[in-house]
Amino acid sequence: MASNLLRIGTLVGGGDAVRVIPQIAPHGFESFALTFWQTTGDIDLAETGRRAKALAEEHGAIISSVGVFGNPLTGAGDNADTLASWERLIDNAHHFGADIVNGFTGRLTGRPIDESIPKFKEVFGELARRAEDRGVRIAFENCDMGGTWATGDWNIAHNPTAWELMFDAVPSDNLGLEWEPCHQMVSLIDPIPQLRKWVGKVFHVHGKDATIAWDVVKEYGVHGPKPYVWHRTPGFGDTNWSDIVTILRQAGYQGTIDIEGWHDPVYRDELEMTGQVHALNYLKRCRGGDFVPNPI
Repeated sequence: MASNLLRIGTLVGGGDAVRVIPQIAPHGFESFALTFWQTTGDIDLAETGRRAKALAEEHGAIISSVGVFGNPLTGAGDNADTLASWERLIDNAHHFGADIVNGFTGRLTGRPIDESIPKFKEVFGELARRAEDRGVRIAFENCDMGGTWATGDWNIAHNPTAWELMFDAVPSDNLGLEWEPCHQMVSLIDPIPQLRKWVGKVFHVHGKDATIAWDVVKEYGVHGPKPYVWHRTPGFGDTNWSDIVTILRQAGYQGTIDIEGWHDPVYRDELEMTGQVHALNYLKRCRGGDFVPNPI
């Protein structure tokens, strides 16, 4: 594989990585992004990292990132261990062979985004320094988790105005985005010009798309009873991923695109891996297919 070939992979639960990677790697996934929900628990991250890295390498793949998805700003309830999990993943990322740790920013529950910025600066200012000392970059998932500018429970990093506030508060070169078009399309934002503007801050890309039913939007709006948007596996949504690959490559992007499955309303349940492997092959075509060396 060419050193500059944009790898296409998928997300795997961090606690299941050692079990799942050998089962799905033969489909041709080239990278695996490992995720934990709210806490890494009592998992031995060093041992898990070494095993997961070795299993991926057996198939010519890599572990692209590790992440924890909770609210590190409040530490309330089930998020009590989220901040400590960020610290543990930053400290142990090298065992996985990864240099990216990702997740939600968190937010002050039920408060507007701008009121969360001082706490964000306090928490992620320190985490950014910790990460920089270890050669790790931090990437924020751009999912709103049902939140808005005015209120929410999980994440502030779902709107470009919030990104400006975040990166002004913590102006660190190793703080960036885990971007995907889907979460922007849910807010009716056009993802392509946004990516062109923000690509310099994109450290990791999730392979997830959306389908917008504009006829429903125009007749019922976005607050009516009828669904107007669906999360989609790439290849089934509205986005031209060749454009995304072009923008990434023109900007010198060195990361991966990892498919975030388990959301598609059609390719789900017994069709989940059918959809994911379709997305894998589709995204490989969007990058130009397999690497072909030039004649000498």
